[in-house]
Amino acid sequence: MSKKKQKPKKIKRKLLDKYRLVILNENTFEERLSFKLTRLNVFVMGSLLAIFLISLTYLLIAYTPLREYIPGYSSTALKKKATELSYKTDSLQQALVMNDRYYESIKKVLSGDLSTADFNKDSIVQAVKLEASEVDFKPSAEDSLLRQKVDKEDKYNLFESATSATNFVLFPPVSGTISETYNAKEKHYAVDIVVAKDTPVKATADGIVIFAEWTATTGYVVIVEHSYGLISVYKHNTGVNKEQGDLVKAGEVIATAGNSGELSTGPHLHFELWNDGYPINPTNFIDFN
Repeated sequence: MSKKKQKPKKIKRKLLDKYRLVILNENTFEERLSFKLTRLNVFVMGSLLAIFLISLTYLLIAYTPLREYIPGYSSTALKKKATELSYKTDSLQQALVMNDRYYESIKKVLSGDLSTADFNKDSIVQAVKLEASEVDFKPSAEDSLLRQKVDKEDKYNLFESATSATNFVLFPPVSGTISETYNAKEKHYAVDIVVAKDTPVKATADGIVIFAEWTATTGYVVIVEHSYGLISVYKHNTGVNKEQGDLVKAGEVIATAGNSGELSTGPHLHFELWNDGYPINPTNFIDFN
């Protein structure tokens, strides 16, 4: 018989040869336990035990809090906090987008460029065309009741009657000499009033501050929204005393006049008035002398 045929038989015999594992009492040499083993059984049992231990370790790491103590695994609390921060970041991004669009709308109002506004499918406002025949102009019963309620409230509202359009007076933001007048043809929708540096700039009427920031060309700028669609703009200030969202009263100091911005040629106040998106001449309503 060749050596090649004898070799597999030797391997098979070695794997199937029986051995006895005996556990004895060392003092009395009494046999306590004995096991009949083969190399094949030992290999199979060892492999099964290794697979069981690996599976048990995996389950403990994957589905129990023990994984937090293993380097490379983050804690549950950390993951929860990261998820919350992700949601907050997404909300802040949406808020920033909304603010940017709001500022762009303000810029278009101030430049009178509303006719070129482009609203597409990704814009906040989408134009919807309706035929007159499709619209029902008849007031509903609920609308009529609401109108009566509002009329009754306005009739006895002392504040509203005191600030009606007929009594709406504009307060001069500063007093001084006008160096450059309002000129719509040259697109100078403002009056420039020469004042001393650090002169207090006052709100021309009651309103809410909708912009109070630094710009490269016009320095510190304050924009206040008033009643009846009126907006007042104060440019080239050395500083602002208010923040966006602040309520101001007529005559309240909102900024300090100066010479800030690339377009400024000296200490003065660049003052603009806008009504419903259109510029108006401030000297028609305010005496700056």
